[in-house]
Amino acid sequence: MSIAMYIAVMAVATYLIRAVPFVAFKKKIESRFLRDFLGYIPYAVLTAMTIPAIFYSTGSVATAAIGTVVALVLAYVDMPMVVVALAASAAALIAGFWL
Repeated sequence: MSIAMYIAVMAVATYLIRAVPFVAFKKKIESRFLRDFLGYIPYAVLTAMTIPAIFYSTGSVATAAIGTVVALVLAYVDMPMVVVALAASAAALIAGFWL
């Protein structure tokens, strides 16, 4: 297949994923449960893409786990995102040197 065919297939798939909900749901969704459920989908998808990337980003699962724990603790105490990212990266780097 040519590269143009790949691009065309992905364009159609992307369009359908975005267009089908508008066609299927013409009225406002009244169910509170369904609205809440649909509201959490972006967070679930982002988590499903991020967590594996975190644990495969370093050469060791242990260093990735240490960086993740540091990030979770700092995020829990409401540190800025830049501080969380830098501290988690530094923790994973230091753990990599230490382990």
